[in-house]
Amino acid sequence: MPFLEIVTYPNPILRKVAQPVKEINDEVVRISKDMVERMRLARGAGLAANQCGINMRIIVLESNLKKDRDPLIVLNPVIVEKDREEVVEEEGCLSFPKYFEHIGRSRKVYVKGIDLDGKELSIECEDHLARAFQHEVDHLNGVLFIDYLSPVKRTLFKKRYVTPKSIK
Repeated sequence: MPFLEIVTYPNPILRKVAQPVKEINDEVVRISKDMVERMRLARGAGLAANQCGINMRIIVLESNLKKDRDPLIVLNPVIVEKDREEVVEEEGCLSFPKYFEHIGRSRKVYVKGIDLDGKELSIECEDHLARAFQHEVDHLNGVLFIDYLSPVKRTLFKKRYVTPKSIK
């Protein structure tokens, strides 16, 4: 069982810009592998380190929906290029349990980062994987999928999702 727990909105770490991984050491490897296990236990498609309360630029993603391939672990990911074609699909987030909304994302993205062996990664992906990359990189930048909601939908979200004890 992983030691990591998923933090939920409105935890302030979800709004912080995560710090780059400067050195790949045993701690970074352990955290990355625990993130994969936590993501899979939660039945998610991706997870960012700050969703586990860790201020590091690490994301893990399922490389396909069937989860029969090795997951992608990307350190310091950057979306270098986005396709202009946008697709609106339902999206959820492990930090927003049981909340789903239709969000527009680029259909294709080109991502760079490094793997746990320190090798540079260049990944061109589309559809579900592109959506997952955009969602998780947003997390590392303190951006949440609710930030893409219209003002009316955001008001409805706050009324429906935010509990009285989290209102300040």
